[in-house]
Amino acid sequence: MPPAARGRRGRRILHAASHPIVLWLGLVLAHLWLGMLGLYAPGNPLGDVGFVYRFWMEHGQTTGQWVGIDTVWVYPIVAIVPMLAAAVLGLDLYVSTWLSLMMLINAAAFAVLLALGARTGGARRVAPVAWWWIGFLVLLGPVALGRIDTVTVAVALAGVVVLSVAPRAAGVLLTLAAWIKVWPAAIVAAIVLVDRSRIRVAVAAAATTAVVLAVALAAGAGGTVVSFITEQTGRGLQIEAISATAWMWDAFLHPSGASAVYYDTSILTFQLRGDGVADAAAVATPLLAAAVALLLILAAVAMRRGAVSGELLPVLALAITTALIVFNKVGSPQFVSWLAVPIVWGLVAAIRGDGPSFRVPAVLALLIAVLTQAIYPFLYDELVSLNVVPLVILTARNLLYLVLFVWAVWTLAGLVAGARSARADATAADTAGWSS
Repeated sequence: MPPAARGRRGRRILHAASHPIVLWLGLVLAHLWLGMLGLYAPGNPLGDVGFVYRFWMEHGQTTGQWVGIDTVWVYPIVAIVPMLAAAVLGLDLYVSTWLSLMMLINAAAFAVLLALGARTGGARRVAPVAWWWIGFLVLLGPVALGRIDTVTVAVALAGVVVLSVAPRAAGVLLTLAAWIKVWPAAIVAAIVLVDRSRIRVAVAAAATTAVVLAVALAAGAGGTVVSFITEQTGRGLQIEAISATAWMWDAFLHPSGASAVYYDTSILTFQLRGDGVADAAAVATPLLAAAVALLLILAAVAMRRGAVSGELLPVLALAITTALIVFNKVGSPQFVSWLAVPIVWGLVAAIRGDGPSFRVPAVLALLIAVLTQAIYPFLYDELVSLNVVPLVILTARNLLYLVLFVWAVWTLAGLVAGARSARADATAADTAGWSS
């Protein structure tokens, strides 16, 4: 085929792929595939939904004692809403209802993304971003739908996408996401720190929090409404955490040594024991808090030097989100899904010309996703047994996390330096003007 003909054919394919009907078909097929994997793949990837979430809802219905209201809970209180919604057709259909609900929630966020594209010059402009998210979900595998994080990611993604056109709505969405799983609160803090719409976002966030607390207290919650803050403190070092990698290799190389994998029945996860493990788990949370604080300080310096918030925010959000994973003593596979929020934000900003290219983190996130799916659910039993193949895959995945974090921090530092240089040039120009 002549080069010109190949070029025309390629343009026709790209044009067809960016059509809204094709995009929606891709999203639906992706969810059907992920649902099938969730139901039939080894390792029971929907176990949290079918056993834990379902148990909490069944317990509430039969005893009248609801998690987060009558008893302490590991999740913020709004997480109970989608869990209750999945029980609307009965507990026997809980898992299938959950999968349908997750598809609808993701579809809502997808619609927001495409609507933003139409508003800014045509839905085809954001088609590559939409396809990236679809591909990311498929590569991450069934855990992309099988955890409460699915809801948080979709709500937060819609929030960052609408920030530039509807900051109050963004504040509400991101705050609701944080009341499902805490991590989007860091993105709210970043917006309030550096964005020109900070007051509207802060007011919306405060009002949303007030409504959530009022409803929870009216439902009978007392101190349990904030119990999620303390319920995670007793966790040890999970085997998939980045900081656990060295002890995993020590346990592999020295089977009868001090390092070993064990199952914590209270947290329902595999953790590590060994020399220094408890100390690593103890310092993980303070290090995480310090890393986020330093990143926010760096962003504040950039703003004082004249950085543009539209360029700064997606990079800052990526740096913070990755820090929340890298310095975490927990390394759950669903944490990968968080990356979709800052990367979609960054890709959309790059399309508008408002920020640096996000191609590198987009590719890194896809690699992290596919390696994570290889580990969970397919090779998780082998990882727990300390077989070398999943251990190598886990190590590669964790190294890519570190590369992604370095990219985000380096790019953020570059924005700080660029703002300083631009400010120096402006000062020199003003001085020259006065001198003349």
